[in-house]
Amino acid sequence: MRSPINFSRWIEAHQHKLQPPVGNQQVWDKSELIVTVVGGPNQRTDFHDDPYEEYFHQFKGNAHLLIADRGKFERVDLREGDIFLLPAHVRHSPQRPEPGSLCTVIESSRPAGVKDAFEWYCAHCGDLVRRIEVQLGSIVDDLPGVYRQFYETTDEQRSCPSCGAVHPGRDWQRWHAQREAAATPRALT
Repeated sequence: MRSPINFSRWIEAHQHKLQPPVGNQQVWDKSELIVTVVGGPNQRTDFHDDPYEEYFHQFKGNAHLLIADRGKFERVDLREGDIFLLPAHVRHSPQRPEPGSLCTVIESSRPAGVKDAFEWYCAHCGDLVRRIEVQLGSIVDDLPGVYRQFYETTDEQRSCPSCGAVHPGRDWQRWHAQREAAATPRALT
């Protein structure tokens, strides 16, 4: 049996790790639940395809999830104090533009053979540009390698198969500006 953790002290001790590019830290190792705390600021262009539900508790500051669905992007606002249960396989991209914002995310651990995927979409037309599947061993340690795998591709490999636009890779500011210019996301909350 584990001893209780003082959450405020845990946050204080790990604050330096809650930084971009992912900014997450797992609270407990070797648990049936993956409990992470994610800090802002961060803005991403990848969308996570989680094989299980994800529980979000935005306990400090504000954030939002971009949802990719059938070529369109929608937005779920997470205001301070909000909780949200995201269904399995909903493609989502957590956006935490506020410095110092904090969110607890709880997911199921992944048994061998159950893979997560990370996808990148065209900001212009919403079509899928690239999908990388991975057996997550550590949600904290494995994500930077997945991002690097995408960022190190050529412009040709990041070209949209539908409209030919090139995904800007790690230039998240340009991708978000292109997406916003193409269409304003509709709020779900």
